[in-house]
Amino acid sequence: MLAAAAPAGGPPAWVQYLPFVAMAVIFWFLILRPQMKQQKEHKAKLSGLKKGDEVLTGGGFIGKVIKVDENYAEVEIAQGVRAKTLKSTIVDVIPPAGSKPAND
Repeated sequence: MLAAAAPAGGPPAWVQYLPFVAMAVIFWFLILRPQMKQQKEHKAKLSGLKKGDEVLTGGGFIGKVIKVDENYAEVEIAQGVRAKTLKSTIVDVIPPAGSKPAND
């Protein structure tokens, strides 16, 4: 008995990997790239943190920054109530009340 020969005009072997490559590219542009951009912006916000900024902490507290060092920020969450927080737990820096939103 003779073994069946491979069809002579078939597509190249690399074509079967093309859908996986396309999915990886789509995954990169839709998920990974925006997430990396967001992390970069958050890191820039935290590095620019200064005394007097109003911040939102990971625990949901809104307060004013009293003192900042390399890893910690001291936040006043109520009059006379200060909490020392890790800078990495600060979720957002709240813009001052008089400033306009970027889309107006």
